[in-house]
Amino acid sequence: MVTAGGVRLRLIASITLVVAIVALAALRLFALDPPTPGWAGVVLLAFMAVGVFFAALPVRRILQGRATKALSPLRAARSLVLAQAAALTGAGLVGWYAAQAVALLPNLDVDSQRARLWLLLGHLVAGAVLVVSGLLAQRMCRIDDDPGSLSERQV
Repeated sequence: MVTAGGVRLRLIASITLVVAIVALAALRLFALDPPTPGWAGVVLLAFMAVGVFFAALPVRRILQGRATKALSPLRAARSLVLAQAAALTGAGLVGWYAAQAVALLPNLDVDSQRARLWLLLGHLVAGAVLVVSGLLAQRMCRIDDDPGSLSERQV
């Protein structure tokens, strides 16, 4: 699913679109009312985005030659996989919350539905921040194509 070049924006957009279409179809087909998420979910997603970003910083320091301590290659690989997983998960969450927001659009004349829409939009933005954080962390973990360049660093 993830190519040698890593997670690409095209894959992110595809996942978001597929999840949104399937979720919206399920909500409409079964006449389900979208669940009401809490603000704690927004905080949790933002916390995860910050964690993913900071997990990749030691790898970036190694690659730039500014590291003061050695870093395990396994930890560097885990940071990359965490970044890619965060980007893919964020894409799915953006699609899921976008579908729920679209499902609420016909009922926006009711105050309680508008309040639910703001919660869903908060989750959608937090999911997008998770995507951006994952893509940035993936970029920070990128190694040049020169095979000899890694041997000079203290990995």
